[in-house]
Amino acid sequence: MTALRYFGLALLLVSARTQKIVLTNDDGWAVAQIRAEYEGLTEAGYEVILSCPAQNWSGSGSLSVPALPTVRGCEFDSCPAFSPAYGYNRSDTRLNYVNAAPSDASHYGITTLALETWCTQPDLVVSGPNVGNNIQYAVFGSGTIGAASRAVADGVPAVAFSGSSLSSSQEAWTLLSTSPPSSSIIAARTYASLSITFLRALFAQPATYPPLLPKSVVLNVNFPPLSTTCPGATNSIRWTLTRALPAVVILGWTEKDVEICGNGGRLPTEANVMARTDGCYATVSVLDASTKTDANAYIQADLLQRLRELGFSCLPPTA
Repeated sequence: MTALRYFGLALLLVSARTQKIVLTNDDGWAVAQIRAEYEGLTEAGYEVILSCPAQNWSGSGSLSVPALPTVRGCEFDSCPAFSPAYGYNRSDTRLNYVNAAPSDASHYGITTLALETWCTQPDLVVSGPNVGNNIQYAVFGSGTIGAASRAVADGVPAVAFSGSSLSSSQEAWTLLSTSPPSSSIIAARTYASLSITFLRALFAQPATYPPLLPKSVVLNVNFPPLSTTCPGATNSIRWTLTRALPAVVILGWTEKDVEICGNGGRLPTEANVMARTDGCYATVSVLDASTKTDANAYIQADLLQRLRELGFSCLPPTA
């Protein structure tokens, strides 16, 4: 076999490898948004294990609690009262619940379910899309980000996705098959599609070390409310690099961000971008997984290179 053929075979093997994803959230294992994400990721060709709380744990941050039998059952009557602390869907055993906090569900997916299924850790943990944006100071109390941060602590890269509460609400997974779909179900599928667009760009990066993302960071991605002027189609979204929190200013010294779009070293905040009405924006912020504060300019620049396939946009000036 010639060297060229060896090279072609190597490329084929690399391209054929399927990325393994543990999917988690804080809204619960039976909410429509997480099941739409599971369906979308699976249809896109990823290997996916869902490991989510049995109940809605929104706002729980990085809280960790022991897993106990379900006194009240699971959300939307998806499991009966006094079910085991750990359970699964009998028709699809890759759908799993943990009767504990989001961080615990994330940890269980990585350290137990992934090892039982794949004999290895996942390539990535996806948390969400959450029902409601997680921007600015909400990052500290977000169970969605807490679950992603736990993944990073377990040595697995993680991305947290959130969709606007103006477009989505807590609805059961059973409504995904109703016709016509509610506006919230439409949003669930739209946000799932956008997250897959993002993940394709993330997985398309050249081989780097550490793989996928810099160590000790989590990505916080927020999607806009949907409307006739912002339907959420992939070609209508403008991906924008942001920071979660206002820049720190101490005695005249100002925290600097990566320089992009002539910003002078200051990225816009997620809140400011989400408040704009002149376009259809999705924000991407790089957070320290331990402190949940913004990563430094060097790491922001690293992310820009890794996600160059996504195509970040510069914000037009405001009037």
